Order: sequence, then C-alpha cells, then structure tokens
Amino acid sequence: MILDRAAFIRDNTRLLAVPHAPEIRLHLADEATTLWQKTEDELGSIGLPPPFWAFAWAGGQALARYVLDQPALIAGKSVLDVATGSGLVAIAAAKAGASRVSAVDIDAFAEVAVALNAAANGVAIEARTGDPTGTDDGWQVILAGDICYQRDMTQAMLGWLGPIAAAGRTVLIGDPGRTYLPRERLEKLAEYEVPVTRALEDLEIKRTGVWRLIA
Repeated sequence: MILDRAAFIRDNTRLLAVPHAPEIRLHLADEATTLWQKTEDELGSIGLPPPFWAFAWAGGQALARYVLDQPALIAGKSVLDVATGSGLVAIAAAKAGASRVSAVDIDAFAEVAVALNAAANGVAIEARTGDPTGTDDGWQVILAGDICYQRDMTQAMLGWLGPIAAAGRTVLIGDPGRTYLPRERLEKLAEYEVPVTRALEDLEIKRTGVWRLIA
C-alpha cells in the first residue's frame, strides 16, 4: 500500500490557530474521534499508530507558550523537539530564534505533518522519523511535550534525558500531570490553563506545567 501522507493530512485537517499559542497555525483535526476512527479503519491494518500529529496536546501547547514567552532560553541555540507530533514545540523554538531545530517522532506521518506545519509558519525545521533515545547530537536544549502517559515510554525517555540534563544542558518537559510524570526529578517553571480537545481529554481546560528535568 502506497500512502500519500501529505494528501491524507491535508484532506483530514484544517489549518487552525493553536488555542494557547495563536501565533502558530497547524493542520489540526476538526473532529477528533472521526479522524481517529478513520485512521484505524484505513491505516490500522498496516500497523500505523493513532494520529497524535493531528492535535495540539496540552503539554505541547504549554511548552510552546513558554518558549515563545522566554525566547532568551532558545535564541541562538540548537534545539531538539522529541515526540514532536504536529511540530508545535519545534515551530515555537524556531520562532524564538533557535539556530537549528530538529524534530523527531516514531510516526512517519508526524514527519510529514511537521514539514507542512513548518511551511505554513514560515520556519525551517529538520524533521525525521525514528527513536532518538540513546543518541546525542550535542543539542543545547531538548524539548519534550506529553511524554509521560505510558510507563515504558517515560522510563526510556528519562533514562536517555537524565544524563543529558546532568551534563548541564537544558531539558524541558510540558505535561498536564499525567500518571507517570516524575515530579521528584523536576523543577516547575510555569503553569498554564490550556484549552484542549474534549473528545480526547477528561477536561476542556487542562492545568499544565512546564518543568525542567534536574537529572
């Protein structure tokens, strides 16, 4: 089966302003459950993951807002956005003046979505598909939104990011208090009330923090 991922994304989303970071526009799903079901029906048979790339998740929105409001943290630095999804946080970093922005996700649809969204916002992002854990290209800042919703994923990410943070580089996590958030290893930098997709979350507004990983 040959997929035209760009066409699928364009056909099933609209270019919309992000609620908590309206400076950024993304290709987002209007009807969350409809796209989720369509992805399962049309693409699930070949083992593709759910369309996380089609939504502005709470942690990503909070992290994007923080980066846009604190550009000195990012300006002139190399940045990696992990589990990028739509590319929201990567786009915020580019807008904040990062010298180089990379975005990575295990879903090949995300790589295409990031390219489309970066173009829509007039920024340059190096997007790729893959698992970044265990790698280190010397990024000065690593940004990770909504990575703590599964135990295994959280453990893998922290096992990789902990030594990077311990070496003195900046690792920021955006999270609305999901189950596996390791609060004991984090310093809260900011908190926001973030509008989210009610069909996918338990509340319409999620109180969401931006955290610095200590080690």
